Amino acid sequence: MSTANNDCNGNPCPASKLLKILSGKWKAQIFRLALNGPLRFNSLIRQLEGSNKQAVAVALKELEEEGLFERKVIQLKPLHVEYMLSERGASMISVFQQLEGL
Repeated sequence: MSTANNDCNGNPCPASKLLKILSGKWKAQIFRLALNGPLRFNSLIRQLEGSNKQAVAVALKELEEEGLFERKVIQLKPLHVEYMLSERGASMISVFQQLEGL
């Protein structure tokens, strides 16, 4: 029995790839919130009940490293950072929504 998650053509399954990337306590919730537009860090902390700054910061960093999110520093006063879906992240929206529907 094979443990590889391949579709009929032998390519990696997008759903299993996304599940692996979004594994972790806050990543899926953060991804869902990003569907509505750019996110600010403190706003995320307030929206994710029971979260803490360190866990959310690590999740955002990992999502950015995976290429799903882009980090943008806004040079207006007060200086702040916004996180938004990257092109790769936006391409995963349909897969994410299908997984949510299960």
